[in-house]
Amino acid sequence: MSGLIGKKLGMTSIFDSSGNNVGCTVIEAGPCYVTQIKNFEKDGYKSIQLAFDELKPNKLRKSVKGHFNPSKVTPKKKIFEFKNFRKDFDSKVKLGMEIKLNDIFSENEFLDVTAVSKGKGFQGVVKRHNFAGVGQSTHGQHNRNRAPGSIGAGSTPSRVFKGMRMAGRTGGNKVTIQNLKIYKIDSDHNLIYVGGSVPGSKNTYVILSN
Repeated sequence: MSGLIGKKLGMTSIFDSSGNNVGCTVIEAGPCYVTQIKNFEKDGYKSIQLAFDELKPNKLRKSVKGHFNPSKVTPKKKIFEFKNFRKDFDSKVKLGMEIKLNDIFSENEFLDVTAVSKGKGFQGVVKRHNFAGVGQSTHGQHNRNRAPGSIGAGSTPSRVFKGMRMAGRTGGNKVTIQNLKIYKIDSDHNLIYVGGSVPGSKNTYVILSN
């Protein structure tokens, strides 16, 4: 899996080659810097660690600074490991190397976007699991429109089965959206326009992979 680290900036719409107005998510992707190269001999697996987005000096800890010293890269906010990086690119990667948007992606290709979804807090079963509710206000009920209903039998089995869909914390999960089309790449500003929506709010870090 090869890719880049990016930051979600927001949404807009553009016209594609057929003249259709397409909703897109604008992502600032890169430049990323190689901060660590792992191999089978030393680490037991092969991967490339990339870093993105400058970290302010007043928020820098000595342990973080020490991690960036070997690569001679200024400290960054976000670090991510990519395993099985593209083979034709793998042999060229060196410590401290800058990887730009055009090195990995091209227009009209498809990619996967991984990010943490928006947190919704504690929600009921209608919003969390798309329960329909009772849907009627007659036949003797007056306050059960959004209730979960039965969660199990009484004497047998006298317990609630694991995995029962109930109310609880919603959102804030790691989500991957697959096969999103790249409609436009602005290499001058490190921007990539991806069709559709991606998880997370504005300024959320996202992982772009192909």
